[in-house]
Amino acid sequence: MSQKIRIRPGRPRDAAACLAIFRAAVHVTAAATYTKEERDAWAPDGPLPGWSERLLAGTCLVATTWWGRPVGFMTMGRDGHIDFAYVHPDYTGRGVASTLYHRIENIAQEQGISTLTTQSSLSALSFFTRHGWTREARQSVIRHGVALTNYRMSKNLR
Repeated sequence: MSQKIRIRPGRPRDAAACLAIFRAAVHVTAAATYTKEERDAWAPDGPLPGWSERLLAGTCLVATTWWGRPVGFMTMGRDGHIDFAYVHPDYTGRGVASTLYHRIENIAQEQGISTLTTQSSLSALSFFTRHGWTREARQSVIRHGVALTNYRMSKNLR
């Protein structure tokens, strides 16, 4: 990483920044693998009901610049499911996602979680594969009436 990144627990006040990162990642980073219609359905404008609660329901880690600006986040439920894994497009390719992921994996092991799961976007598929995950199934999920392709993936931690 060319710039120091800090990892800290997510807080309720991070919800707006994480939502902005989510939308930027979907609309910019995922533009290579999803159509505009798909991206608009995945990350629509306006409020997302339950966003803060979903973000902070389990373990939420936020990557920040040295001066505190959030640039990425990752969440893991108590069952080992990684729900969110997003990095702002300005910070992709700098090791932010890997740093977040390694911290999440360590927390999972400390909690005795034996298997991690996720539903990986086409954009994140290579990331999870590089980190030892296995594709279980290609699937189609409906978001705001639009079908999106993703992959159910898992990683055994034992």
